[in-house]
Amino acid sequence: MQAVIFDMDGLLIDSEPFWKQAEKRVFSAIGVEITDALSAKTMGMTTREATEFWLEHAGLSLSQDSMEQVENDVIDEVASLTASQGQALPGVHNLLEQLKQHRLKIGLATNAPARLVPVVLERLDITAFFDNYVADDDVEQGKPHPAIYQLALQRINAKADHTLAFEDSVTGMTAAIGAGIRTVVVPSAANYHLPHYDAAVLKLESLNGLALKELHDLFS
Repeated sequence: MQAVIFDMDGLLIDSEPFWKQAEKRVFSAIGVEITDALSAKTMGMTTREATEFWLEHAGLSLSQDSMEQVENDVIDEVASLTASQGQALPGVHNLLEQLKQHRLKIGLATNAPARLVPVVLERLDITAFFDNYVADDDVEQGKPHPAIYQLALQRINAKADHTLAFEDSVTGMTAAIGAGIRTVVVPSAANYHLPHYDAAVLKLESLNGLALKELHDLFS
């Protein structure tokens, strides 16, 4: 194992409530009815995909400029909530410290917009751990397409067969595996039972207490 690439939302930070709150405020203001059941379907989507999902659900058609404004309003709201309330998920700091101590390359690959990445990393005080990152803006197709992970490998100068990915969603896991990367999944409690996650090399309830040896053994 030479490198590790992390997803961001739902893995490093519990940001799902922020996205739900932002979507509810912004889309309700333009007449879209937001439900928890439908909100669950937007998990793992890019901001543009989620915007298109809600507009289609409501039967609304917006101009390109108006759609971009709605997207930016959601991102602004998420950024504000993250900067004031964001908390690292259990085990994040300890695992990053172990990886850095052993001089492993560390990357980040997220479907979130690029301008949210520094907000999250600074709020969690983990910026210095990462060698590089790739966000939705950097590729034409977001996860589950493998492009984000392929670019992340290039940016940290790592080979897929010597790299480990950490994901929380089936969408992200599919992208990482599609790029030829062994993938560890940390699903939410609600999704932990899903059979889709069986494609991962390891499934965890959290990153808490994870030892580096356990990760190295995945390459044996």
